Amino acid sequence: MAQGRRHTLRDIAETLNLSVNTVSRALSGKDGIGDRTRALVRAEAERVGYVPNTLARSLVLGSAMTLGLVITNPSNPFYAQLISGIELRARAHGYSLLLVVTDESEEIEARGAESLLRSSVSGAIVVPVQGRADPWRRLGGVGVPTVLLNRDLPELGYPFVGTDNELGAYQATAHAIARGARSIVVLEEDLPITTIANRIAGFRRAMTEAGLPVPRGSVISVPTRRLEEAALPWQPEQAYRVARRLLRRGTLPDAVVVGNDYFALGLYRALHEHGLKVPADMMVIGFGDYPFSEFLQPSLTTVRLPALEVGSTAVDLLLEQIADGPAEEPRRQLIAPTLVTRDSTRPPIPESRTRPLDGH
Repeated sequence: MAQGRRHTLRDIAETLNLSVNTVSRALSGKDGIGDRTRALVRAEAERVGYVPNTLARSLVLGSAMTLGLVITNPSNPFYAQLISGIELRARAHGYSLLLVVTDESEEIEARGAESLLRSSVSGAIVVPVQGRADPWRRLGGVGVPTVLLNRDLPELGYPFVGTDNELGAYQATAHAIARGARSIVVLEEDLPITTIANRIAGFRRAMTEAGLPVPRGSVISVPTRRLEEAALPWQPEQAYRVARRLLRRGTLPDAVVVGNDYFALGLYRALHEHGLKVPADMMVIGFGDYPFSEFLQPSLTTVRLPALEVGSTAVDLLLEQIADGPAEEPRRQLIAPTLVTRDSTRPPIPESRTRPLDGH
């Protein structure tokens, strides 16, 4: 669906052959307007998807331009960096941000979309919950330029920018295979979103290309957001519980790829409790490259996500729409992540080469 032009009071007035003042008074419930006229105006406003511009007065007075930013869970370290990248780029172009947090709730998402409409944002950057597309179809339909971020809704045909998650998982899996792993398990979050589906596809592609089997149970879901109504930071204890069940299997995998570095914390603890060592008994590869990942023992090999670049690119795509209108072929851009190799996949140092801490 192409993104349309935002309809105004003047559009409604011209269609009905009324004055702008009459239309405004009819929609605001002012006296002096007949019931028939009021009904006609409201029906036409509903037909064209007219949304009152509650910020028109402040915009006329010269307040800063505003972009809407819709995020599912800002406690996610990737999104925290993303917000910073978007804010810096937007500010450089004279825009401020109006932040909406949906907590993975379709209901909150719908209210947030309506809030952006009534706030008359110049455009919106949206990480959708990936349930119903209607809130964002309505936003684009009334002329608000919209860019989808990290999660796609292909049926809308909107510009999209995100991390190439399939490539990241492919890199992680191929790296484990190159280091000798022949059986690999993935621990991933239990959300039905394209981000996770793409990572699983990348894992399967690497295994298939290497001629390795992907038996049932190779992808294990971690129920990270089912304990609370609101989206929370990833919880290592949930990955810990899943990892304990994995370690009770008869045969252990050579490597585990986890959907985020927090899951690695839980996996590390489970391995330690079972007397197993990383990477000698099992290699571990993360996703995210969070600040603590380098300081784990052993340091974690992980996929670094290009959060700042994704954010700034999203702003650029949105500003293009604001300046030039919607393109006939909306731009879609995937930005490659980077595999950072550390000790969790490196061969252990032989004991003969180690040295006591006291130097003797």
